[in-house]
Amino acid sequence: MNPSTSTTSANKSGAGPLYRIPPYHYIHVLDQNTNVTRLEVGPKTFIKQDNETVTIGPEKMITVPPRHYCVVESPVVRNEAGEVQYDVNGQAKLVHADLDIRLAQPDQSPFPLYPGEILRQPVTPLKVVPANSALRLKAVLDFDDEITKEQRRAGDEWLFEGPATYIPRKEVSVEEQIRATVIGSNQAIRLCAKKEIIDRTGQRRVTGEEWLVKKTGAYLPLAYETVVTVENAHVLTDKKALHLRALKTFTDDFGKKRMNGEEWLVTLNDTETHTLSVYEQLVAVVDVITLNSRQYCVILDPVANGKPQLGKKKLIVGEKSFFLQPGEKLENGIQDVYILGEDEGVILKCIEAFTDEQAGTDRNPGDRWMIRGPTEYIPPTQVEVVTRRKAMPLDENEGIYVRDIKTGRVRAVIGETYMLTQDEELWQKELPKQVEDLLTRDPLAERNVPTRNQVSDKSQQQQQTTTTTQATSSKSSTTKRDKSKLITYRVPHNACVQIYDFKSKKARIIFGPELVMLGPDEHFTLLSLSGTVPKKPNQIQTLCLLLGPDFFTDVIVIETADHARLSLQLSYNWHFEVNDIKDEKEAAKLFSVPDFVGDAAKAIASRVRGAVAGTQFDDFHKNSAQIIRASVFGLDANQRIRDQFVFPQNNLVITSIDIQSVEPVDQRTRDALQKSVQLAIEITTNSQEAAAKHEASRREQEAKGLLERQRIKDEAEAEEVRRQLLDLQALSAAVESTGQAKAEAQSRAESARIEGEAAVDQARLKSEATRIEAEAELSRLKLAREAEIKFLREQNELEINKKSEMSRIETDKFKLQVESIGPSTIQAIATSGPDTQVKLLQALGLQSMLVTDGRTPINLMGFGQGLLGGLTGNTNKTLRSSTTASNNYHVEDNE
Repeated sequence: MNPSTSTTSANKSGAGPLYRIPPYHYIHVLDQNTNVTRLEVGPKTFIKQDNETVTIGPEKMITVPPRHYCVVESPVVRNEAGEVQYDVNGQAKLVHADLDIRLAQPDQSPFPLYPGEILRQPVTPLKVVPANSALRLKAVLDFDDEITKEQRRAGDEWLFEGPATYIPRKEVSVEEQIRATVIGSNQAIRLCAKKEIIDRTGQRRVTGEEWLVKKTGAYLPLAYETVVTVENAHVLTDKKALHLRALKTFTDDFGKKRMNGEEWLVTLNDTETHTLSVYEQLVAVVDVITLNSRQYCVILDPVANGKPQLGKKKLIVGEKSFFLQPGEKLENGIQDVYILGEDEGVILKCIEAFTDEQAGTDRNPGDRWMIRGPTEYIPPTQVEVVTRRKAMPLDENEGIYVRDIKTGRVRAVIGETYMLTQDEELWQKELPKQVEDLLTRDPLAERNVPTRNQVSDKSQQQQQTTTTTQATSSKSSTTKRDKSKLITYRVPHNACVQIYDFKSKKARIIFGPELVMLGPDEHFTLLSLSGTVPKKPNQIQTLCLLLGPDFFTDVIVIETADHARLSLQLSYNWHFEVNDIKDEKEAAKLFSVPDFVGDAAKAIASRVRGAVAGTQFDDFHKNSAQIIRASVFGLDANQRIRDQFVFPQNNLVITSIDIQSVEPVDQRTRDALQKSVQLAIEITTNSQEAAAKHEASRREQEAKGLLERQRIKDEAEAEEVRRQLLDLQALSAAVESTGQAKAEAQSRAESARIEGEAAVDQARLKSEATRIEAEAELSRLKLAREAEIKFLREQNELEINKKSEMSRIETDKFKLQVESIGPSTIQAIATSGPDTQVKLLQALGLQSMLVTDGRTPINLMGFGQGLLGGLTGNTNKTLRSSTTASNNYHVEDNE
């Protein structure tokens, strides 16, 4: 650890009076006697006195590097030489509440803070203002600017433009940094003056005034200028134009004076690009209107010479392209020229008097006329197109209702191609809702389905309609009828419809199958018939009357002479008797009764009640069908029941009556009748049960007799079979006793014969097997010996061939060696040993010599001959001997 650091730490804590002040450090010492604080600067060792206190330090001096600064509050007073001034007490003088901005010293020396000085802002780099930027400065004190040679007042604002380094002053505060706005091509910036100024172009601007700067490049707004927005120029084409409005009276970029509120267009003919002035407001971007050769338009309030012609119209026919001027509008947009075919036409109406050049006549307001094709037509501004007509092709069963708007007469046009004239229109024929609903139904399949305006019984609907029928009815009822088309109705077979003409006060009856076409004043006769069970009025709505045969069911309540009340369910078969359908009077009878079902049901019910009222219950219960038929149909002169009952009012004929059920209405009567019925059923059941039991007993006795006879017969047959069985058993025992001994003897003899034959066969087979084995062994040995002999023979032949080849090779080799060495060389080699010895002896002067080691015995036999150098034996042996002798000689000589 550094000693000075430890000492300083100790001194700071008040541990001792010794302060070691490092270089470029300082302390503040307060003299408690004089209350004066002085500055002590290192390097030094400071010894604090008892009346002194170190208030600050040791602290490091402040070093301001180049291009940096710091701000000191309440700086000391210095003279012209830069020396610190002290008062009479030795206290450094301060400029209180003042600021001193200190830059880098020329010698880069640090400086201490004197007592009372405060470092308001630490060392901070100087602000570098780049190009196209500026600092907006504000004077907080009055001062003279040495750079611009201007006198600044508190509150003044100005710009410090880059590129430069800003050196702060205590009289100036930096409000913000402003960057230049880049103005591109087809751009401008909108400026606003915050006070009266002179802009960069030298023009005087008042407070709040706005203007545009269109010069391309970077623009740096002045201190009292505010960039409102960057305006982009609008690019004009031959398809777009600008609709502008003047916000005040001014002269625009084209040198024209515009009044306040005036509107005009700027097109490509004026300029390619246009930047809105500060006094111009963009109302809309107007698209070009292009008309082809088959289009036209009508302009309302057209502009002529810059002035709108209010209330007038202008017709423009293609091909043409134009812009709508401010205040102009199209009447009905772009319209197509009327191209009329042979079956087309237009109805026109005059709204302003004019001369029709096409027709060569004068037209007055309100006139109507029609132009037929084929042609093309462009209506002038004085004409209104009422409607466009097209011929309607009608089949022989199709038609329309046409009304003359002048006379009001309505007629039906059927079975031709027809085009309405200018005085005609389609007339809509209204029908009641019930009739509208019935026209969409099948009169046969859906005759029992109630209309939408009726509330019928739910159970009756389930009995008479199906889900498919209801779905079909719902679907058909939602189909809307074209009321201007001719109303048609298909009358089914064996049915009729009554149509009444309210204009001629006549009715006509149409029998099916036939297609009915209603005239303008004709209407169907709606039939409301009784329905459900029992019959209720107004349950079935229909247009056609079915002629039958058919049936309907009804429930009536009757009372017998003994006051028994019964409920009868009767079904009647009926039909209408029409002899001649061409007879109008006879046909009119069919619709003389509005509800023939209810009328017939009531008439028949009254007859039945009258007949049953005089009959006892038992009689009616036994003869109900005859009583009811007689009461309804009546009796002829022969007291026989008639076959039918005829209603002369409408020729309705009842042909038969079916009694479906008879039920008492009173509960006690119903219970008594039920008991009597149950008793009768029980008696009938008991009698049938007794008869069945008697028949069963009789059949049981007959079955028992037959069974007994069959049992006796079966026992007799069984005894006969048992006798035959005993005879066969006796015969079988005799045959068994005699045949057993004979069979044993024959079996023993046969067994001995079989054993002998088996032994003979066995010996023969053994000998045969031995012979086969011996022959097989002999063949094997013979083949083995032959193979061995063959192998040895071939081996010997190979050995002989080998030896002969080797001897031939050695002979050839020796012959080649001899031939290669030569005879003279061989001779020299053979005689080299003796010649050498002779020469050696001759050189030594010795005739003969024997060398020995003294330990080996020497055979001297033939020694002399050897000394004489006699040559015996073959050449090779001589050569070996001479070599051996030479070697021995050398060995002994070495020894």
